[in-house]
Amino acid sequence: MSTAEEKSQEVTVDQPDDTAPADSSQVSQDTEGASSGGGIVLAFLIGIAASLIVGWVIFPKLLYSRWEQPVDFNHALHVQEVDNGCASCHYFREDGTFSGIPKLANCLQCHEEPIGISKEEAHFYKTYVATRTEVPWHVYAQQPPCVFFSHAAHVRLGDMACATCHGDIGESKYLKPYQQNRISGYSRDIWGHNISGFTRHTWESMKMSDCADCHKKENVRQTSVQTNRGGCFVCHK
Repeated sequence: MSTAEEKSQEVTVDQPDDTAPADSSQVSQDTEGASSGGGIVLAFLIGIAASLIVGWVIFPKLLYSRWEQPVDFNHALHVQEVDNGCASCHYFREDGTFSGIPKLANCLQCHEEPIGISKEEAHFYKTYVATRTEVPWHVYAQQPPCVFFSHAAHVRLGDMACATCHGDIGESKYLKPYQQNRISGYSRDIWGHNISGFTRHTWESMKMSDCADCHKKENVRQTSVQTNRGGCFVCHK
């Protein structure tokens, strides 16, 4: 009996010793697996953060060239001095066409001689007035060549305010730098300064989708008057 009991005790005592290394190895593997999984998640998060930084900060600086305007025009000052606000310089001609950016001849109505002693006035007079040279403005709202936009239809017939598309530029004292897409050659104001294309205000971009959204909102006819079909050629020539 004593011999059988001793053998039974030996078996009972020996069994934990045989399984102990296996349990320790399993724990080690689980720990290594958890550590490896945490590293993958961390690398993924770092990659996402790096992509956002490149896409939202670095890429726009590479995509757009940046130019200063030839003259730092003070809209707020000029609006105070003229009688008809924006229309004093940006007016409709007798045939209904829109004048757009003022020519030097318009400026000469007041600036035939220097006005004031500011640095910008001296630069404007010496470089452009005295030499009778047109100011090479960089046009923020310049649309692609295939796009026709009628100011008469929107301002006169639609009774739209200038600020709807151009924002508060009439209150600005300085001109912001002009930014041009290096690939398309278009002004950044067409796409908008938010690289995602999302906007909160009507004047933040001038994409075709912005025009379409406004037309739907204002219940504007979506088809051509002549053909009663899709009016693509109303704006695209």
